[in-house]
Amino acid sequence: MRFTRTRLELAAVAVLVGAAAIGAIPAVPTAAAVGTAHADAHSHGDRPDSADGDLVTDVNAVDRNTVWAETGRVKLAFPTYHTEGIAFSKDHIFLSAVQILEPTVKYASPQNGYDRTPGKGIGHLFVMDTAGHLQKDIVLGEGDMYHPGGIDFDGTNVWVPVAQYRPNSSAIIYRVDASSLSVQKQFEVADHFGGIVFDKQTGHLVGNTWGSRRFATWTLDGHEISSWSNPDFFIDYQDCGYAAVSKMVCGGITNLPQTPAAGGASATYELGGFALIDIGNHEVQREVPFQHWSTAGHVATRNPFKLSADGNRLTMRVAPDNGDEGNGTEIITYQATVAPTTGR
Repeated sequence: MRFTRTRLELAAVAVLVGAAAIGAIPAVPTAAAVGTAHADAHSHGDRPDSADGDLVTDVNAVDRNTVWAETGRVKLAFPTYHTEGIAFSKDHIFLSAVQILEPTVKYASPQNGYDRTPGKGIGHLFVMDTAGHLQKDIVLGEGDMYHPGGIDFDGTNVWVPVAQYRPNSSAIIYRVDASSLSVQKQFEVADHFGGIVFDKQTGHLVGNTWGSRRFATWTLDGHEISSWSNPDFFIDYQDCGYAAVSKMVCGGITNLPQTPAAGGASATYELGGFALIDIGNHEVQREVPFQHWSTAGHVATRNPFKLSADGNRLTMRVAPDNGDEGNGTEIITYQATVAPTTGR
């Protein structure tokens, strides 16, 4: 979730790029079904999927010298507005986005606990086939809660938070069946939660607030189990995904000031990166910068981000550009081969 204003895209953009790029979006291996929304929190077993385990091991082997190669780029041929989160099932690509109808406006001083007006907008969850063709546009949100955030696929469901577009506000957590595409409003929560992950180890949900400054863990019926402050200030996490044994990998960005001669705070640059976070003990276990760039000049981990692993190969898929920027929204794939120091 970034705080960037967008305008409506007036027309659909060009068709998808060649088959070679399309082929660069392989389906992420799926987990075993996690059952219904109100299944016992401990009924999912304690053995992680092998791909989840590879992801933890491989991320721990990444450093600043890791070589990432771009292996695919797919242009989306429909209006995508301001992209937020991405997830992959066997049959679909899911992309969350916010369509701004009326931008928020900062108050001169806080009013009723808010620092800005609510604005107006429409929350979208775009459902595509694995080649990036739009199949369905699911509209999510209620009233002032129209801003979808980072999303997660648990093997059966896609989890989507939709919040007000201002901090210290409120959000709805939705569950979308990845096969039937049916939508279930799971619960509401008092704060702006701009990202969510399903913990396969416990069956709980983990959310992060505006700027990822705070995390919370809930049961599937919305009972808050714990809340903790983010111990790290390197980047703001935008989109996260589950990794084995109650861990998650989060991608994100922060805007830092340039030197005074280059414009100072009014001429910021984007610092990107990703982190491996232990959900249980709240520690950041690994953190690496990622300075690759989109067509519009954004750092690749700006918003939608997912990292997967197959053996020693990591695959990162991102969609940093809005529909009205650069070449429009493109799903970019990067890959890297690592040499883990620990056994599998």
